[in-house]
Amino acid sequence: MVRYQRYHQWRKAGHVQLKPGKQNMPFKEEEEDGAAADDVSRAFLLVCAPTYGFYYNKRTRPKLFSIFFLSLLSCTFILALHLFGSSSAFSLFCKSLSLPTLLPFVSLFYLFLIFIIFNPFADSFGGVNEGLVSDVNASLCGSVSHGTICCDRSSHRSDLCVMKGDVRTNSASSSVFLYSSRTTNGFFNYVSSMVEEVDEDVEKELQHEKIKPYTRKWETSVMDTIDELDLVSKTENAAIGHHCDVSHDVPAVFFSTGGYTGNVYHEFNDGILPLYITSQHLNKKVVFVILEYHNWWIMKYGDILSHLSDYPAIDFSGDKRTHCFPEAIFGLRIHDELTVDSSLVLGNKTIVDFRNVLDRAYWPRIRDLIQDEERETQERLREKLSLSPSSETSLEIVEEVREEQLKKPKLVVLSRNGSRAITNEDLLVKMAEKIGFRVEVVRPDKTTELAKIYRALNSSDVMVGVHGAAMTHFLFMKPGCVFIQVIPLGTDWAAETYYGEPARKLGLKYISYPILPRESSLYDKYDKSDPVLRDPESVNNKGWQYTKSIYLDGQNVRLNPGRFRKRLVRAYDYSINRINRHLQFQSR
Repeated sequence: MVRYQRYHQWRKAGHVQLKPGKQNMPFKEEEEDGAAADDVSRAFLLVCAPTYGFYYNKRTRPKLFSIFFLSLLSCTFILALHLFGSSSAFSLFCKSLSLPTLLPFVSLFYLFLIFIIFNPFADSFGGVNEGLVSDVNASLCGSVSHGTICCDRSSHRSDLCVMKGDVRTNSASSSVFLYSSRTTNGFFNYVSSMVEEVDEDVEKELQHEKIKPYTRKWETSVMDTIDELDLVSKTENAAIGHHCDVSHDVPAVFFSTGGYTGNVYHEFNDGILPLYITSQHLNKKVVFVILEYHNWWIMKYGDILSHLSDYPAIDFSGDKRTHCFPEAIFGLRIHDELTVDSSLVLGNKTIVDFRNVLDRAYWPRIRDLIQDEERETQERLREKLSLSPSSETSLEIVEEVREEQLKKPKLVVLSRNGSRAITNEDLLVKMAEKIGFRVEVVRPDKTTELAKIYRALNSSDVMVGVHGAAMTHFLFMKPGCVFIQVIPLGTDWAAETYYGEPARKLGLKYISYPILPRESSLYDKYDKSDPVLRDPESVNNKGWQYTKSIYLDGQNVRLNPGRFRKRLVRAYDYSINRINRHLQFQSR
C-alpha cells in the first residue's frame, strides 16, 4: 500500500532532485587564511587523487606539499645538469660533485619513479586493487583502494558504501571502523613516514561517512525509522584496544530489514531482490550483517539466504562482539520494481536467474511436501475402500482419474481477505472448472509457509488475483505461464508499474482486467456521476490519503462473469497449446 506514495510524490515533483550534503562531496575543503601552499597541494590532489571520495586531511597537506616540492626540485636539478652543463660556473659545480658521486643518486631517483609507476604491489601504495566487492553492480565504487571508504550516492533509490582493508564492527556505537595508513593514499603516507615524525593524534578520523542501508532513500518518512551507521576511517595505530573477537576471511554486506518489512511486496522488492543483486557476484562467499534483525524474517527467508551465503547472518545490534572483515558493502543496489537489470549486474544476470535461485532454495522442502501429501492421499483412499478385493480396481480407477486431472491446466486463485476481495469468488472457481481448468484457491497470510505458496504457483499454468501485495508471488511462476491481474478502480498505474511490467520481464503472459464501475463495491456508495467512479485519476491527484481510503481500503470487486470469462478462455487456450507443445517436444 505504501508504495503508492512514490506515485503521488513523483507526480507532484515531476522528478526526484537530490540535495548534495556534506557526505556527498568527494573532497573536504576548508578555508584557511594565507594558505597558499595548501591551495597548490589541493590542486595537486584534485588531479592525482582517486575519484571515489578521497578524504582531505589538513594536517597532512603541508607534508604532502613538501614532498611534491622536493620531488619537483630534484627533477629540476637533474635536468639542469644536462641543459647547462656547458656553463663555466655550473661546470665547476658539477665537477666538484663529480659524475661518480651523482650517478648513484640519479639512478636511485629514476628507479624510485619507475617503481611508483609500474609497482606490481600497487595495493600497498594506494593503487586500485580490485577485490571481491569491486563489482558492486556498476556503481561509482567499481574499484576501491585498500584502506579507503567509497560512497556512491548517485541513485535516488539507495546509497551504497564500500570499505576495503581492516574493517571492524562496533555495534555499541552503531559504527564500523576502517583502520588504515595515515592518509587514504598509500604512496604519500609511505614517503611521509620516512621524513616526518609520527603524528601524536593517533585517534584522528581520516574519513567519516553516514549511511542508512535501506532501499527507499527517496521516501523520507520511512528512512527516518531506519538505523544509521557511522563509517569511520582511522589510523592503524587506533586499532590498538579494538581487538577482533571474530575474524572473517570473506566480505560482509550490511543491510536493514526494518522499514516496510512485513509486507511481502516490500520484503522482496526492497530486500531480497536487492540483496541478490548486490551479493550474487560473491558466489555465496559473503556474510550478511543485518540491522533491525527479526527472527521471523530469518525463518521466513532462510531457504533463500542459504543460497546467497554459506555463512549464518549476524544481528548487528544484538551481537556485541567485534567482527572483522577484509571488505564490506553497506546498503543494497535496487534496479526497478521486482526485477533485475542485466546490464547493471556482473555476468548479465536477469530476473529469471533470481527465480532459479528460488527454485533451488525451495525444491528440497517442496519434494518433502509432495511425498507427505501423496502418502496421506494413499492412506485416505485405502481407508475409504477398506482394502476389499473389489476395492483394488476402484483404487486403480481413482488413480486414473487423478492422472487425467493432472493433465488439465492448473489455475491458482490468490484469494484476498478484507479490502479488494472478489465477492463472487465461488462463481469464478466454478466457471474456471467448467472451462477445463483444475483450480486451486490459495489464501496466503503472514503465517503461511512460503514454500507451500511457491509449490502451488510453481506448478500452476495460470494465476488470478486482485491487485495488491500478494501479486508479488508471480515471481514463483514459471516463465511462459499466464498471470491475470484484476485491477480495481483507481489502481491502474500501480497495477501496471509494480506487477504488470515486471511480470512481462519474467517472461509471463500478462493479461490485465481493469474492472468497470459496476464491478466495484463503490458503485453502491457513490452517485453514478461522481468522479470516484467516472474519473479516478482526478481523485488520485488529490493525494495519497484519498487513494488509500477510497480505492485501496474501501473497495471490493464483483466480477462480471460474461466479461471475465473471455480472459479465462484466452488463458485456457494459451495454456493448452503450451502444454501440447511441451508434450510434443518430450516425445521427440
